[in-house]
Amino acid sequence: MKAMGLQGVVRGKKVITTNPDAVLPCPQDKVNRQFLAGRPNQLWLSDFTYVSTWQGMTYVAFVIDVFARKIVGWRVSTSMTTGFVLDALNQAICQRCPSKADGLTHHSDRGSQYLAIKYTERLAEVGIDPSVGSVGDSYDNAMAETIIGLFKTEVINVLGPWKSVGQVEWETMKWVHWFNTERLLEPIGYCLTSAPMGQL
Repeated sequence: MKAMGLQGVVRGKKVITTNPDAVLPCPQDKVNRQFLAGRPNQLWLSDFTYVSTWQGMTYVAFVIDVFARKIVGWRVSTSMTTGFVLDALNQAICQRCPSKADGLTHHSDRGSQYLAIKYTERLAEVGIDPSVGSVGDSYDNAMAETIIGLFKTEVINVLGPWKSVGQVEWETMKWVHWFNTERLLEPIGYCLTSAPMGQL
């Protein structure tokens, strides 16, 4: 590669965005690093990351259906509030219409946004069972971390510097569409993320 003047993309430094709140009640970890699902709406993962822009820090949240590694909800915001991650969750709920009969589990890290009353009440409203990993252990939400790593490597680190929140939102929308409709993923047999969904 070096002789040809080629260089692979390199992941950047990690910034901690998880602020655990010891006061909030915390659900158990029901996933135990077993990121497996035999059907859609069995296991969702949620996480968010940061993007530095000329206007300040911007945050991007994702909700991922483990069955096909499909991004079913996402949101861009200038603040990492509960409302921001709740918007991503609501998009996933609206798009996928889960029911209590699905036995859906929602797994996240211990960030205060995911443990907030508003967020946990919304999960309960639609019959989604919460699951939370341990503090400071990225392996407990490894699949979400991997997809966010791809997003950072393929979009954020390549197309920056970022001038505005709107620019981040536009490129995130394009990447999510590409990821869900065109990208082939090895863990699901080099299929599109949409293919396993369509098979059912």
